[in-house]
Amino acid sequence: MKTITHWIGGKPVEGTSGRFGPVYNPATGAQEKQIAFATVDEVDTAVATAKAAFESWGQSSLAKRTAILFKFRELLDAHRDEIAELITAEHGKVHSDALGEVARGLEIVELACGISEKLKGELSTQVSTRVDVASIRQPLGVVAGITPFNFPAMVPMWMFPIAIATGNTFVLKPSEKDPSASFRLAELLAEAGLPDGVFNVVQGDKVAVDRLLEHPDVAAVSFVGSTPIAKYIQLKAVEHDKRVQALGGAKNHMLVLPDADLDFAADQAINAAYGSAGERCMAVSVVVAVGDTGDELVAKIAERARNLRIGPGNDPASEMGPLITREHRDKVASYVANAAEQGAEVVVDGTGYSVEGHENGFFIGVSLLDRVPVTADAYKDEIFGPVLCVVRADTYDDAIKLINSSRWGNGTAIFTRDGGAARRFQLEVQAGMVGVNVPIPVPVGYHSFGGWKDSLFGDLHIYGNDGVAFYTQGKVITTRWPDPADGGINLGFPSNS
Repeated sequence: MKTITHWIGGKPVEGTSGRFGPVYNPATGAQEKQIAFATVDEVDTAVATAKAAFESWGQSSLAKRTAILFKFRELLDAHRDEIAELITAEHGKVHSDALGEVARGLEIVELACGISEKLKGELSTQVSTRVDVASIRQPLGVVAGITPFNFPAMVPMWMFPIAIATGNTFVLKPSEKDPSASFRLAELLAEAGLPDGVFNVVQGDKVAVDRLLEHPDVAAVSFVGSTPIAKYIQLKAVEHDKRVQALGGAKNHMLVLPDADLDFAADQAINAAYGSAGERCMAVSVVVAVGDTGDELVAKIAERARNLRIGPGNDPASEMGPLITREHRDKVASYVANAAEQGAEVVVDGTGYSVEGHENGFFIGVSLLDRVPVTADAYKDEIFGPVLCVVRADTYDDAIKLINSSRWGNGTAIFTRDGGAARRFQLEVQAGMVGVNVPIPVPVGYHSFGGWKDSLFGDLHIYGNDGVAFYTQGKVITTRWPDPADGGINLGFPSNS
């Protein structure tokens, strides 16, 4: 059985812990690989290697860094199908979805290729007599990324391209459920000419995570995952004097007003709720139907949901693949099983679904729950699976109060033809990312991604300008070059005269 190892100092490094985790093919349910879990010593070796590499990489020219990133972008584009195949084999998402993931990660690589524009400083001349003030940004040193299973290529690329472009060195701890994509990215970085030690991958579990959070030579930690773990990451990182950005979970609402095109809204609800089997933090998991739109909208969503083609991700006919593990599949099913007794109407029940020839795969059908009470577990919890809840609201004001009462504030959307209502929604809704007739408003690479409330822990969002700010620290330099004719002693406090 193939063992996925670490990548330290520009080469594969075999694990020594004797501890391994299974890597499954979710479509078959079979374990096809294993992953070597890192020891504390192995994490320390990766950090020490990154620290040594920073001595030269942090002083390297922007021209050198961007030349390597341009080459990496070229290689990534050439190997996008291969990386998508790795994602499908270990995560289960359909190939087209995996290709889309690589493409969105490529956006951030392209942003990093233009890092020289983002790192331009500021200069004020003659602030006082022959005194100039300049502001510059410099790298932090060794930074770490801890990434989730649902986007094993894209989320790491939300982090490391900007981090290394700004002069830092990087240690990545990817999800243990689908680690091969990150390892392949490390190989492509090396092929692009990235110096040894600038980018490292340690496979592992909580042992590796905790050591990265505690290590005195790690200056900053980026994390994407569930809200409870994001809170843990923030507290532990701050305890050890680290800069931290930790993106948590979500319960994203899609508000549908009576004037909306209901066919369009139903199509977009299907795409946003069931794409990637609902395993994404920006998935729409609640539709809020305002006024008398509910019955017609639910009927349209149900009709589309029943016709979705579910199967292995490598089958071009499949529109949705399996979930990541058997345990997660069963947990998602439990929300649907308990929905009726908690007051919801089960319109489409996707539990008990199987695919012929893949009966042992981690498949589940899509589910649609209507008139879901806000007290029901299916409404309160982040399910992270293909379950869409519909909640009814009499008015726009009732709907906005409902959305804003959520503990999460990651993404939200409104569907309407009314520009005034849309503008009001943008300003009133308490969420970090808002879509107007766009169900999954994930920003393009030069804007930053991040939510509010329990969806974000830390001050800065990820990638975009916030990403550059997170991986750098500001420095202000005040200079005076006296005229040779100047002289004398003045013990007074310096002033702006």
